[in-house]
Order: sequence, then structure tokens, then C-alpha cells
Amino acid sequence: QQRTAAARAFFHKPQIIFADEPTGALDSKSANDLLQRLEEMNKSFDTTIVMVTHDPVAASFAERVIMLKDGQIHTQLYQEGRSKQAFYEDIVHLQSVLGGVSNDI
Repeated sequence: QQRTAAARAFFHKPQIIFADEPTGALDSKSANDLLQRLEEMNKSFDTTIVMVTHDPVAASFAERVIMLKDGQIHTQLYQEGRSKQAFYEDIVHLQSVLGGVSNDI
């Protein structure tokens, strides 16, 4: 179901995609494929992706990550040319500073 919904969204090349935990029900290969496709859509078609996730790996595909704490914006991280690995490590570090819970992304 999740893959079918994603394929439908990609087919129409929308200006904006809202993705709520898009990798939640996918195996790791399918999740990675989906994240790469979202990244491609953003770069090739200038599609804005608004993704809600608890997964720092998924978040590391973004150009900007907004961290929430107690329902408020706490901070923002920008990818700024860093590798996905370096950005991922920054996201995980910030999660630990915010209290070590992964549901604040």
C-alpha cells in the first residue's frame, strides 16, 4: 500500500509532497529506495517534501530538519553540503542532547 501511494504521488510530479512516516512500514531496501526517489523529486522537479519522521536516517536525506520538543520548534539543522553520514550523526547527537528520545524529529 505504501509503495503504491508513493508511486501515485511521483507520477503526477506535484509541487509539494506531504510524507507522514513514509518509511515506517517498509523494509530497509524499499525505505532507502523511497528516500532516494524523494530526494530525486526534490532536486529534479523542485518538489518540496514535508516529511514527519522519527527516523534519523530518513531525516538525513533532508536539506533541513526541524526538531520539535514539547510541541514547539526547538531548533533547526541544515545539511549545508555535509555528507548524509555527517548530517545523520549531527541529528543523532542533537536527539541525545534533547533528552535521548527519537520521537522529537
